[in-house]
Amino acid sequence: MNLFDSTWTEADAVETDLALLPVGSTEQHGPHAPLGTDALTAEEVAEKAAATYDGEVVVAPPIPVGVAEEHRQFTGTLWVSPDTFRQYVRETVASLAHHGWDRVVLVNGHGGNVGALREVAGTIVRHDAAYAVPFTWFEAVGDHSDDMGHGGPLETAMLRHVAPELVREERVEEASEGASDGWGEWVSYANLAYDSAEFTENGVVGDPRDGPKERGEELLSLAGEALVSLLEAVESRDVTLPPHK
Repeated sequence: MNLFDSTWTEADAVETDLALLPVGSTEQHGPHAPLGTDALTAEEVAEKAAATYDGEVVVAPPIPVGVAEEHRQFTGTLWVSPDTFRQYVRETVASLAHHGWDRVVLVNGHGGNVGALREVAGTIVRHDAAYAVPFTWFEAVGDHSDDMGHGGPLETAMLRHVAPELVREERVEEASEGASDGWGEWVSYANLAYDSAEFTENGVVGDPRDGPKERGEELLSLAGEALVSLLEAVESRDVTLPPHK
């Protein structure tokens, strides 16, 4: 059930303790893809899993602004501090738990959120009346994960499948020409760059031409299947905290 589209009485009738909270970002994705790519794809993966899961699950509205200051040189990028982001996620999970949906999967679509989500999920589990675990969709698509960049083949493919009208196809060639091959500037296993503008001319990492809609369909299927398996594990998990040794 999608909370955003439902009435409170419809929400009240749902008998489940499972919820999906999509988390994304509003940030540049090159000249061809929308600023809302990460929130949009996270929500699509959540909806896909909810539709195929054998049981009820609540899908909360997506959190659209995340930890994204690394894209600040590109107009339209929005960000909050990691502290603000973690607190917002924590309080949103607390409100879900208040209604009985106290087993929450944080469905993430933005790499910059990964560290903060793992930290806040640990805080929730240890200190709040809820269980939360993060899931990043592009880490759950098998060998395709090796091609994850930024506004590159995976995100472009996913957009072409779920929201083709938002891809500026006439700018894909431009996006490819200004893209970098990889994320960062690496020396001795250390990344010297903090902002994406240091290593990519137009914000793109990877070649979006390698992202046809058929690949996007496969990505959504793989991510959805992985999320369903995670939901099954979360539903059956004993979330009692271990005693002091």
